[in-house]
Amino acid sequence: MTRSLGVEEELLLVDPDSGRSSPVAEAALREHHSEGGEQERRAEPDRDAEVESELFRYQVETATVPCTGLADLAAQLGSGRRTVSRVAERVGVAAVAVPTPVLADEGDQVTRTPRYERIRQQFGELARTSLACAMHVHVEVSDAEEGVRVLDAIRPWLPPLIALSANSPYARGRDTGYASWRTQIWRSWPSNGTGEAFARPAEYDRVRRTLVSWGAALDEGMVYFDARLSASYPTLEVRVADVCTDLDDAVLVAALVRGLVTTAAADDLAIDRRWRSDLLRAASWRASRDGIADRLVHPTRLELAPAREVLEALVTQVRPALADAGDSETVDGLLEQLLARGGGATRQRRVLESRGSLEAVVADLVQRTAG
Repeated sequence: MTRSLGVEEELLLVDPDSGRSSPVAEAALREHHSEGGEQERRAEPDRDAEVESELFRYQVETATVPCTGLADLAAQLGSGRRTVSRVAERVGVAAVAVPTPVLADEGDQVTRTPRYERIRQQFGELARTSLACAMHVHVEVSDAEEGVRVLDAIRPWLPPLIALSANSPYARGRDTGYASWRTQIWRSWPSNGTGEAFARPAEYDRVRRTLVSWGAALDEGMVYFDARLSASYPTLEVRVADVCTDLDDAVLVAALVRGLVTTAAADDLAIDRRWRSDLLRAASWRASRDGIADRLVHPTRLELAPAREVLEALVTQVRPALADAGDSETVDGLLEQLLARGGGATRQRRVLESRGSLEAVVADLVQRTAG
């Protein structure tokens, strides 16, 4: 069985002239749901992606419908980006697939809904300073029992996915020294990260309920585990990836996530008891700092190894699942392409070096998102 998958992408809205983030998501969504937007959607029925608001008024989110083929997934992601780009243009901004605001701005503005206002009130400065855009991958699971077994098994393989997708070296006008600063932002939330193995659904539910009852999460939707069971769909959701500017990178991450879920569900990925939560946190930190530009923690050897070696070990681990889904050739090609040119963070730093300004970095991001 080829498991269905879907992707949610959070996109940043920026002023095309200044390159700074622009708090016009509500106006963009009104335009999307307007009569003109409805006529446009009817004229191009291939646009399956949904467009919704997010925590901040600088963000919108697209979501594909479930599919099994990577070509279909790529087409939906591209369609969703085109939809958002056209809507954004009508309200005077551009949509950008970038995890953090590259340039300094006037501060974060939370979307005006009762839930988001409660988040702002309960979490204070943490909520106001955590503007970041991610990519979430959903993969079909049969039930909670299978889902928890998969969650426990894939834990050591999540840091390499952070490294693959790392695309946020700049934040508010500064080089953060990280390849994925978004990862560090989200590590501040009390319900974020990868903890101990759950072993059974009852334990997963107990931990989730406890986080809510202690106020570490407003509700189950705010239980921001690196990987979690979806409360709305029969899926497991992996949430560690930066939103990727290049669609090929997004497809690669999604394919590898499905490969991991399929492999673990077949009991071909043993739960490694050597991995404590503090070691997982350190491995994630390493991946977010360096991306694919340096060494990563090897998931089976628990030692530093070249990024290429770690990523090739990931592909080898899930190779049977990739082959069954018909994804092997695509994944091999996309991974080699990414390793040859460097990841998203490397691309941004090269643009700054060659063009001399962060405004040029934003302009390159806008162009590649629209393309």
